[in-house]
Amino acid sequence: MKQLMLVGATGLVGSHVLQQALASDAVARVVAPTRKPLAAHPKLLNPVVDFWRLPEGADWWAVDAVVCTLGTTIRAAGSQAAFYKVDHDHPLEVAYLARRHGARAYAFNSALGADVASRVFYSRTKGETERDLQAVGYPSLTLVRPGLIAGQRQESRPLEQLAVQVSRLVQPLLPRRYRVVPADRIARHLLQAALAATPGVHVLPSEALL
Repeated sequence: MKQLMLVGATGLVGSHVLQQALASDAVARVVAPTRKPLAAHPKLLNPVVDFWRLPEGADWWAVDAVVCTLGTTIRAAGSQAAFYKVDHDHPLEVAYLARRHGARAYAFNSALGADVASRVFYSRTKGETERDLQAVGYPSLTLVRPGLIAGQRQESRPLEQLAVQVSRLVQPLLPRRYRVVPADRIARHLLQAALAATPGVHVLPSEALL
């Protein structure tokens, strides 16, 4: 059984990863650092942290694998700079700290269209995060790129919700890569990738998640 770190456990995809990991016989313990406490569970270690000042020397960084589902919106973050900190800097810092303590696999929830050359700030940020994660040196790195994600979020994203509803109506007409992907399926792929720790860099496009 493996020790798994999950960052982003309170988000839509992250909450599904947490539920699946806690139920998995392949996972001995889930380390889920969050800003606010989670519900207690015998397999859960839940350090309450400030992601702007992560404790570099904490012993709970010593895990086998990491799943990162951290992410926000520019509207929620308040600025592009704050968004970049959450969607790029935090995942990268977690990657470095866990790798320094021995983690060998990292699975990252990125996005459809991630590209360092994109003119779209969101897509460019995801692309830069993917690029920089590859430089950390994980023996196994999986980049999952979902498109629209179906599920009930705690935070309000009206435009995204509208897009999901419209996409569902025309789903049979859409190419597979643009179809709505349920959050629990994304979570399953992230968890499986982290636990399998297959050597190399692996990219899972949206159509592979359906």
